[in-house]
Amino acid sequence: MLSIIKSMTVVGITGNIVFVQVDVSNGLPYFEIVGLPDTIVREAKERVRIAIKNSGYDFFSKRIVVNLAPANIKKMGALFDLPIAIGILSSLGIIKNKDFDNYVIIGELSLDGKVKKVREALAICIELRKQGISNIIIPKENEDEVKFIDGINIYMASNLKEVADYFNGEKILNKVKTLEYSKVINNRNYDMDFSEVYGQEKAKRALEIAIAGGHNCLMIGTPGSGKTMLAQRVKTILPNLTLDEALEVTKINSLYGEENYEVAIERPFRNPHYTISESGLIGGGAYPKPGEVTLANSGILFLDELTEYKTNVLEMLRTPLEDKEITISRVKAQITYPTNFILIAAMNPCPCGYYGSLVKKCKCSERSRKRYVEKISGPLLDRFDLFVDVTSIEYSEFKKENNKNLSEKIRKKVIQARNLQLERYKKYNINLNSELKNSYINEFCALDLKSQDLLNKFYEKAKLSARAYNKIIKVARTIADLELKEKIEYKHIAEAIQYRKKEEIL
Repeated sequence: MLSIIKSMTVVGITGNIVFVQVDVSNGLPYFEIVGLPDTIVREAKERVRIAIKNSGYDFFSKRIVVNLAPANIKKMGALFDLPIAIGILSSLGIIKNKDFDNYVIIGELSLDGKVKKVREALAICIELRKQGISNIIIPKENEDEVKFIDGINIYMASNLKEVADYFNGEKILNKVKTLEYSKVINNRNYDMDFSEVYGQEKAKRALEIAIAGGHNCLMIGTPGSGKTMLAQRVKTILPNLTLDEALEVTKINSLYGEENYEVAIERPFRNPHYTISESGLIGGGAYPKPGEVTLANSGILFLDELTEYKTNVLEMLRTPLEDKEITISRVKAQITYPTNFILIAAMNPCPCGYYGSLVKKCKCSERSRKRYVEKISGPLLDRFDLFVDVTSIEYSEFKKENNKNLSEKIRKKVIQARNLQLERYKKYNINLNSELKNSYINEFCALDLKSQDLLNKFYEKAKLSARAYNKIIKVARTIADLELKEKIEYKHIAEAIQYRKKEEIL
């Protein structure tokens, strides 16, 4: 007798429906799983057999064939244990109700019949909401991570017998109670603030612009000037995650393999060490896992000591920065991951770190300094929107009283600017000024004649690329948004130009 149960597998961060087709017939005892299963799925045979027996059901000597369709998609993980077991019980006639069409079932089985947690639960629930499937049965242990997902009925199971009894109409499975995400994320507290950084007003302003418009920023300065301290405090001015962003961030974390995770309430801030490999940064492996560029999605990727990273590793950043996604091809799979992050980087201006410093004399030769700076290629530098000189501060700066709660003041301005952008681009599937396509620049970033003349003169003098030219306009648009101005003014272009003068500090 044939039974068909719906389940799902996750490829990258997207889900594909899998039809678990179970056929039980008379014949010599036989149990086989086909349909491109990995080793863990193949091992389900023994887990399912013993779990059924220990749940109190007679496991007759039958010929059992399980097909996981479609057969051209790799099936991975133990989440197919429960649907296979339900399919067998249905084919044996133990489960009388055959109405499985409106349900997706996932879960790993332990030998005593208990349903164990699976790391793909959140990703699968999000996909089901997109696809309009209304019911899913998941392990009870996955309750916390899916409690913010609305629009679908998420039922929880503790053991195999509960699910069998549910389909036989003998038991009711409890549903996950949906919580409102906005009530959870409004209680963020940080033990750091921009007010703790003395001086460096230009760097603070540059980071404010970067976060407000989604622009990449490179800080260049002497050791101890506060570059790392500034970057770490960027997280205190980031806007809250939306529910969709939070679910995607959590989905990426779960698929990466993090244990005991809950739905994200803060934007990611990733700070990999400069010894990181290509696969660590971009992602990889026999079956590609996400790298740092994907784990930073919807947040910040901070690269400290930029020139210490291997050149081949840094060059891998060019595509994800431009396309906001990365495709990793391997023999077993080709997977595309999102990489919509803001890049904040910091570096010294020379090997000793004191080129241009008024405090300490630089000991580097011009040749060694040039070789040091050239570790960062022109095309990669061109993908930064803002360049900031972070110099050592004078003693008098320590005596000035800093603004208290400066991060919160900056954050409010950032949120206002981002809301303006969301409203302006709502018909174009664009969220931030940095994402603005060149074809829309004339429509949303019109310049007066005075501003055009200034920008054209700088373009000729600095020998800018077309990309850099457009980046200046986009940064100026963000500066205008921070001032709640509808049109870009001369002073906005002038300030944006100041952040492109990298030749003066490199």
